[in-house]
Amino acid sequence: MNSLWTSTFVLRSSAITAAAFVLLSAGCMAQETTPPAAAQPGDASVRDLASQVRELRTLIEQMRTENAQSRAEMQELRQELQDTRKVLAPLAASTANSVSTPESAPSGESAGASAIPASGALATSGTPLAADLGNRLQRLEESTQLLNSKVDEQYQTKVETAGKYRARLSGIVLMNAFRNVGGSDDLDFPNYAQPGGAGTSQASFGATLRQTEIGLEIFGPTLAGARSSANVQFDFAGGFPSTPNGVNFGLVRLQTASLRLDWEHTSVIAGQDSLFISPLSPTSFASLATPALAYAGNLWGWTPQLRIEHRFDLSAQQTLTFQGGILDNLDWEPPSDPFFRSAQAGESSGQPAYAIRTAWSRPLFGHPLSFGTAGYYGRQNWAWGRSVDAWAGMTDWQIPILRRVGLSGEFYRGRAVGGLGAAIGQTILFGGNPAYPTTSIRGLDSAGGWTQLKFQLTPKLELNGVFGEDTAFAGDVRGFATDANNFGPILGRNRGALGNLVYRPRSDLLLSAEFRRLHTFPIFDSASVTNQVNLAMGILF
Repeated sequence: MNSLWTSTFVLRSSAITAAAFVLLSAGCMAQETTPPAAAQPGDASVRDLASQVRELRTLIEQMRTENAQSRAEMQELRQELQDTRKVLAPLAASTANSVSTPESAPSGESAGASAIPASGALATSGTPLAADLGNRLQRLEESTQLLNSKVDEQYQTKVETAGKYRARLSGIVLMNAFRNVGGSDDLDFPNYAQPGGAGTSQASFGATLRQTEIGLEIFGPTLAGARSSANVQFDFAGGFPSTPNGVNFGLVRLQTASLRLDWEHTSVIAGQDSLFISPLSPTSFASLATPALAYAGNLWGWTPQLRIEHRFDLSAQQTLTFQGGILDNLDWEPPSDPFFRSAQAGESSGQPAYAIRTAWSRPLFGHPLSFGTAGYYGRQNWAWGRSVDAWAGMTDWQIPILRRVGLSGEFYRGRAVGGLGAAIGQTILFGGNPAYPTTSIRGLDSAGGWTQLKFQLTPKLELNGVFGEDTAFAGDVRGFATDANNFGPILGRNRGALGNLVYRPRSDLLLSAEFRRLHTFPIFDSASVTNQVNLAMGILF
C-alpha cells in the first residue's frame, strides 16, 4: 500500500510539473515565434501585463486545484492504509510465523518489514478485502475526474452574464503617492508646467487612487468565420464631486469601448478606442489617466472610430499590416454644456477625419522589431466661412537592441491637430477678437515626438528612461496672435523627461518609483518648471 500511495503521489506531482512546463514553454514559444499583431495604443504596457497575468493565473489556479486534490487523495489513502494495516496485522503475523523461519529471513530484516510482502500477497490474492479496496480506489478516481470537470467548468463561467457567452473581468487597483515642486496643469499627473498662483507654495504632496482601471471583455459568437468580442474600460479620473474631500471620490470615466470581428488575417474594429495611428506610449505607472508625456510629443486620444486591419504574412516571422479608418473629427474643444452636446469645428465640417497606417514587424531577441508610418487628415469649419485643413504624418518604431535592451518611440509633424494632443493641445490661432466674424484664423503648425530606452535588469525589474518634446512653431504665432485673443497663454514648447524603476515581485503585483521633469515655454511669457516624484503600487486582476 505504501508503494501504491507513493506512486500515486509521484505520478500526480510529475503530471503537474510537466503541465506547468508545457504551458510555460508554449507561452514563451508563442511570444518568440508568432508575428506580433498591431501594437495596442496608449495603455499598451498595462494591457500586455494584464494579458500575461491572466495566462499565469490560469496556470496557477490549475496547479493549486491539482495540489489540493492530491493532498485530499493522499489523506484518504493514508487513512485507508492505516485501516488496512489494522485489519491485516494479525493475519500477516500468523502467516509470517507459519511460513518464515529465523534462518530463512534475510540478515538485518525486521519482522515489520517481512509483514509488508505478506500483506501485499494477501491483497492481490483475490480476497474480498482486496476487492473492496480496489473498488474504493476506483470510486476515488471517478470522483476526482468529476471534481476536475466541475472546477474547469466553474473557472470558465466564474463571471456570470445574462447571455450564454462568457466574459472576463480585468484591471488594476493602483495607488499613487507623489510630491510636486512647481506649478502644473494637474496635481496628480501633470502634463505641462505653469506658474503657481501668487503667494502659493511651490511644493505639494498628495495621494490618489483615481487612476485605478476596470475592464470587461466579452467573447461573442462566431459570425461569417470571424470571432466576435467586445471590451470596455473605465477609470475614476472623470472629475471630483463638489463635496468635502471630494478629491478622494473620483468620478467614473469611460476610456475605451469597442467591438471586434477577427478573421485569421483581417479585423474590423468599431468603438471608442486609442489612436491606431499612434500605437505606442512610454512605460509609466505614474500616468495612466493620460498617457505619459501626453502633451510632450506623445499623440493620444480615446476617439470614436471605425477601422479595418489586414495582416500579410511575408514569411514565417515577418508581418506587414495595413490599417485604415474614419474617426470622430474632434479638435480638443471643451464641451459648451455639461449635459447637451453641440458640434465641434471638426464635426461641423460634415465629414469625419481619415487615417491610415502601415507597419512591418518581426520578432527579434524574443521581442517585436517593428516600424510604422501613418497619416491623418480632417477638415474643420470654424463658422463664418472660416475653414482649416488639419493634417499630420507620423512614424513609430520598436527596436530590440539586445535581449534585455530595447528602444521605442514616435515622431510626428502636423498642422491644426490639437485634437490628437499635438501642439500641447492647441489647434488654431485667432488673429483678433474671436467673437467677430471678420477675425482671421490660422492652423497651428507643430512637430514633436518621444523615445524610450528600456533595460530589463532582471525578469522582475526594469529601468525606463524617456525624453519627449512638442513644439508649436513660434513663427505662426508672432505677428499674428496674442494671448489676449486666444483665451490664455499660447504654449510654444513643452519638454518632458522621466525615469522609472518597475518591480514585479509577483506577476500580478507591481511597485514603481518615478521621477518626472516638465519644462514648458510660453510664447509671450517666461518658462516654468515642475518636478514630480511618484511612488506607485498596483495589483492587477
